[in-house]
Amino acid sequence: MRRRIRTLAVAVAAVGVLAVPATHPAPAVAGPAGGVPAAASGPSILPARIAVHFDPTTGQLPENVAWAPDGTAYLTFAAARQVVAVDPAGRTRVLATLPAPADGGVHTPVLGFALTTGIVRTGDGTLYFLYASGDAAGTGLYRLTPGQPPRRIATLPATGLPNGLALDPTGRTFYLTDSVLGTISTVPLAGGPARVWSSASTLAATGFLGVNGVKVRGGAVWVTNLDQGTLLRIPLRQGRPGAVEVRATGLVGIDDFAFTADGLVVAALNGPNTVVGIDHDGRTRTLLTGADGLQNPTSVAVRGHTVLVASAAYVTATDPNLIVATLHHR
Repeated sequence: MRRRIRTLAVAVAAVGVLAVPATHPAPAVAGPAGGVPAAASGPSILPARIAVHFDPTTGQLPENVAWAPDGTAYLTFAAARQVVAVDPAGRTRVLATLPAPADGGVHTPVLGFALTTGIVRTGDGTLYFLYASGDAAGTGLYRLTPGQPPRRIATLPATGLPNGLALDPTGRTFYLTDSVLGTISTVPLAGGPARVWSSASTLAATGFLGVNGVKVRGGAVWVTNLDQGTLLRIPLRQGRPGAVEVRATGLVGIDDFAFTADGLVVAALNGPNTVVGIDHDGRTRTLLTGADGLQNPTSVAVRGHTVLVASAAYVTATDPNLIVATLHHR
C-alpha cells in the first residue's frame, strides 16, 4: 500500500475535538504564502497540535470532516474507501468500507483510484458521503444510518469526480460539486435524481481539478475552485443560481473550507500546505503551515473558537493527521 500511496501522490495534489492546543508562541502574521496575500485583519490562530496520526500504508488519507456536537469527528479516508469516527480520545472506528470497483478504480477520472470524498452529518446522527469509483455501479451519494450498511441514494456520473458535499437544511437539499465536470448538482435530502444546478465557467477545471469545497450560508452557495484559486459565492434565487460572485482570488491549491460564527472563512490550501483565514473583503492571513504539522490539508471544521484540520498527506506521503487549534479574532 505504501508504494501505491506514493504513486497516487504523483497524480494528486488535492482532491480535499480532541484536545486543547499545545501552548507555544503564536506565529507572526505571514506575508504571501503560495501566492496568497497577507491580510490586514481577520482571524488569527495559535499553533496547532496533532491530535491523531493516521496510517498512510492502509489508505488512511482523511479527505473530508464533519464534526458532531459530542466532539466526534467523522472522516472519509480517501484511499481506503472508508467512513470513520474519531472520538474525543483519538480512537478511530471504521463505520463503513465501500467495495472496490471491479477494475480497482483505475478509471476514476483524473486520479485513477476510487475514493470517498465529501461528508455531512445531520442532527439525528445520519451520515451522508460521496464515493467516486469511476464506474456506474458505485459512484454516487450515500446514506449511512447508525447500525446499518451504507445505501446509495443518488447515482452520479462515473465520468466525473464528486468531491464537496453540503446540506441546505431549509430546502432539505444537498449541493455537491464535481471537480472534473465543473458542476454543482442538487439531490433531495431523501434521495433521488441528481440535477445539475450550475455549470458556470468559473467552476471549471483548467488543468487538474475545478470546483471543490462547498458550503451553504446566508442565502447562497459558496464554493472553491482549486485550479483557479478562487472562493465563489452564488446567491440562491428561489432555488436557482444567481450570478457568480468572486469573493477571493490567489488561493493557490484551495480545497475545502469552513465559516466561523461571524462569517469569516478558514480554508485549506492543499498544495502550499497552509491554512488561511479570509475576511469579508477577500483579504487573507496565513494561520497554519507545515511547521504546525500540516501535511497537505484537505478540509476544515470550526466550532466556536476551535478548529479541526484534516491533512491527507497526498504529496508528502508522510503523516496524514487530524489537527486541533484555537481560533482568535482581531
